Amino acid sequence: MNVSRLVSGRLRIMPGRPYPLGATWDGKGVNFALFSENADAVELCLFDTVADQKESHRLRLTEQTNHIWHIYLPDARPGWLYGYRVYGAYDPAAGCRFNPAKVLVDPYAKLIARQVKWDDAMFAYPVGRKGEDLTKDDRDNAAFAPLAVVVDTAFTWGGDCRLDTPWHRTIIYETHVKGLTTRHPDVPPELRGTYAGLASEPVINHLLNLGVTAVELLPVHHAVDDRHLVQRGLRNYWGYNTLSFFAPDARYASSTMNVVDEFKLMVRTLHEAGIEVILDVVYNHTAEGNHLGPTLSLRGIDNRAYYRLVPNNQRFYMDFTGCGNTLNMLHPQVLQLIMDSLRYWIQEMHIDGFRFDLASALARELHAVDRLGAFFDIIQQDPVISQVKLIAEPWDLGEGGYQVGNFPVLWTEWNGKFRDCIRRFWKGEGRQVAEFATRLAGSSDLYEQGGRRPHASINFVTAHDGFTLNDLVSYNGKHNEANGEDNRDGTDDNISWNGGVEGPTDDPAITALREKQKRNFMATLLLSQGVPMICGGDEIGRTQSGNNNAYCQDNVLSWYHWELTPEQKNFFEFTRHVIGLLKAHPVLSRRTFFHGRHLRGSEIKDIAWFSPTGQEMTDEEWNAEAVRFLGVLLAGDAINELDEDGRVIRGETLLLLL
Repeated sequence: MNVSRLVSGRLRIMPGRPYPLGATWDGKGVNFALFSENADAVELCLFDTVADQKESHRLRLTEQTNHIWHIYLPDARPGWLYGYRVYGAYDPAAGCRFNPAKVLVDPYAKLIARQVKWDDAMFAYPVGRKGEDLTKDDRDNAAFAPLAVVVDTAFTWGGDCRLDTPWHRTIIYETHVKGLTTRHPDVPPELRGTYAGLASEPVINHLLNLGVTAVELLPVHHAVDDRHLVQRGLRNYWGYNTLSFFAPDARYASSTMNVVDEFKLMVRTLHEAGIEVILDVVYNHTAEGNHLGPTLSLRGIDNRAYYRLVPNNQRFYMDFTGCGNTLNMLHPQVLQLIMDSLRYWIQEMHIDGFRFDLASALARELHAVDRLGAFFDIIQQDPVISQVKLIAEPWDLGEGGYQVGNFPVLWTEWNGKFRDCIRRFWKGEGRQVAEFATRLAGSSDLYEQGGRRPHASINFVTAHDGFTLNDLVSYNGKHNEANGEDNRDGTDDNISWNGGVEGPTDDPAITALREKQKRNFMATLLLSQGVPMICGGDEIGRTQSGNNNAYCQDNVLSWYHWELTPEQKNFFEFTRHVIGLLKAHPVLSRRTFFHGRHLRGSEIKDIAWFSPTGQEMTDEEWNAEAVRFLGVLLAGDAINELDEDGRVIRGETLLLLL
């Protein structure tokens, strides 16, 4: 929207307010507020169009309250494009990286209108020179910087609200907005790869037919494609490279309406179908990378406040994420930024829950992971955030970062031990049966002692990061050559087995074995106590040709293929059938743990384990090398739950043979 045409003469300027942060339209004008504790001065830059090479107005913010710089423009309207220039010392050794030659994105921007255009001017130092980031670069980046948009958040939600599906009735489908829809033949071409496409009837019908209750979307916060990927003709497809914690990524928008409204319409439509929306969120690091990364937002606004810096050399960043930097959870303003973002997505966007990428990094007080750190304390007492689904990826790349089972109550966790054990068991490795039984029964060894329930375990065999289910049974090793890193990226610890041939095969015996193994994995996942998470596309045999790190593959390697073979159709029906069993039998999704005890007045145990002889397992059999078969009897009368009318739930007793 053209600022110059809307305003005749000089812009009217008023002091404004320090709260709320960001650009807030109040129906009469717009309040702009930006936190910077160490800046000397701040300028608001207004642009007429996304094609502009420079700003049309540059306004000095003269008001500062508690380190928050603010201004109010009565003439401003939704749709205006803006950024900031922040003045201060450029002294990387002291952690200061201010450079007013760089237009910066508002951390509270609700929408980003222009993608990063990679140029050396996007870096605050002269790229390629000796000493690099120790010297300030004065080239102006206004022609290349991403721009924020003033947003009117009004939307007609009707009666929409969170669905609050009980955890023990939840079945999660992890998916990618674009990957799920971009090749679907029944989705209108103009909607493929978009939020609207995800909310289209063909996609919702697929999800309902499958039987899942929630979609967990790979990151939709506005992300940046790394420069080195763009130079190789790739992009950061998964989106774990966040620029804005409030803005939905505009690359997944159709041209039917504004981006924020389209996202909200997607959520409302999924809710109408009874499907919850969970977001995979990345609050541990940002797209600005290490000390040689670009200056896009937080680095230029207040590097010392927003990032964890090496104490004895603040030129460098503490990196618990493997992505170059770690947000400074020790600073109250950073905590506020994250909490404000979470509340915004809950209250304004009606999101049902979050999966926190590398959540251990959020818990680090100094170097160690503190399970009762400030981040968890704040969420525990927050009346909004504490009421939604909270899922931790319970590890990071720092020392002591593997924290499966150690997160507080309220939290569920991606259970990496479930994944690894189930893979080892069905691969045929010995001495797995005891742990296999523990994982099947809800991983009480990890969660019961801390007062949590079986649903604290988010069970998965495959996820976006790693092999698909089809590739898990088709490849012994990774094949990531397409990523351009000489197959060095991605894990080598896949615990996979190809059945005798690496990759595709016409051998009917191997094909039959692979289909059987896929059924073993899917049935185990869905019939275990805890919350099952299906990696999207596994139900239709999606393959990535052995690539176990397809983060940069925004192409047919990652997109779902919907032209299904008879085997793929059969596997979909199998998966659908097992989900139906899970929903029909409450004993498969108990709210409490089994204890192997006799029911009152009965010879039946709540759970009993049997060897291939038909007898209960002995201590010797539990520890034997060769035992690879197991039977489990789940007593239907042991559910110990009440329905919505207060009546005791009684289910059928089930025998599972594995």
